[in-house]
Amino acid sequence: MDLLAIREAIRKLARLDYGRLYQADFLLTWDHSLDELRAVLQVADILKGFRQNGLSPRVFDSGLGVTLFRDHSTRTRFSYAKAANLLGLMVQDLDEGKSQIAHGETARETAAMISFMTESIGIRDDMYIGRGHAYMLEAAQALTAALRDGVLDQRPSLVNLQCDLDHPTQSMADLAHLIHYFGGLDHLKGKKLAMSWAYSPSYGKPLSVPQGVVGLMTRLGMDVVLAHPKGYEIMPEVEELARKNAGRSGGAFSVTHDMDEAFDNADVVYPKSWAPFAAMEQRTLLYDQGEADGIKALEKDLLARNADYNAWECTEKRMALTRDGRALYLHCLPADISNVSCVRGEVAASVFDRCRTPLYLQAGYKPYIIAAMIFLARMDRPADMLMELLDRRTPRLG
Repeated sequence: MDLLAIREAIRKLARLDYGRLYQADFLLTWDHSLDELRAVLQVADILKGFRQNGLSPRVFDSGLGVTLFRDHSTRTRFSYAKAANLLGLMVQDLDEGKSQIAHGETARETAAMISFMTESIGIRDDMYIGRGHAYMLEAAQALTAALRDGVLDQRPSLVNLQCDLDHPTQSMADLAHLIHYFGGLDHLKGKKLAMSWAYSPSYGKPLSVPQGVVGLMTRLGMDVVLAHPKGYEIMPEVEELARKNAGRSGGAFSVTHDMDEAFDNADVVYPKSWAPFAAMEQRTLLYDQGEADGIKALEKDLLARNADYNAWECTEKRMALTRDGRALYLHCLPADISNVSCVRGEVAASVFDRCRTPLYLQAGYKPYIIAAMIFLARMDRPADMLMELLDRRTPRLG
């Protein structure tokens, strides 16, 4: 994207209706209008264009971007740090083990105490059903109360870096990748996307990636097929949401228990392991009851159940079933690669190796997506600010 293209992209941004993003949290993609999602995608492209042209899009000369990861992360952790740095924020990671959270500090108190001079807070809380999104809502309410009561002089915006319901920064990065691969948002209509369960030698991968994908892509007129063995269902409310989305967008949504059927003539495949919804509910209940032995027994049972479906692998044979044998392979990473990271996994080594570069391009959109979410939440006139930054043309390297 050259400077003229950036200028035109800013003009297009100004024509969208996205005012509700200002001073708001970004928690679930399905809470936002299509124009608001388009605005995030547009700003992400503009910010990427700034960097590609050696220009600085820094709008802050002080302030914090705070992260709270209650589960492990590599790509999302670094993506948030890069996004905050791109805009001029310093990043501070809240380590619960080194904080008063370990001594019983409440979500409301934590939210207020980390928010002085903070512009954005990114939270990952995806381990337990009914907990992650609820925690983010509690933090959001605490921030609103702290601003109302004069404790804070501004309310930072929250960004969901993955919860039990959705992984919006991932699915939006996936969407950005699809848009660039197929040549535009309008070109996604009618494309078949297979969101398929795949075998993993681990038991407890979250539901939020497949839920985020089917919850978002069905809004764009895509033919989304959710494939999994019987018993590996996602949350029923998200499945129903996907059906309604497809009805409104002119797309399609279906469920199959046959991986080959899902891959047949698919334009995009997303083979990814996840734990059954019912099992994740059971794990949450056992966790609440402090049943350590029960959790161990559940893990053992789930690993044995997974092994019954170790043929659910993205192989060259299955890729040959896709449209012209050339479907775009997606994964949020890290993938379980057969005979590389494990004996048997989600994807054959030969498939992963030849898809490696597009996969890394897919991951590369996430920092810009997060930066766009922060930017739109903090700037009251984003298009004007971007145009001012473009006219200023401050070199990125000083």
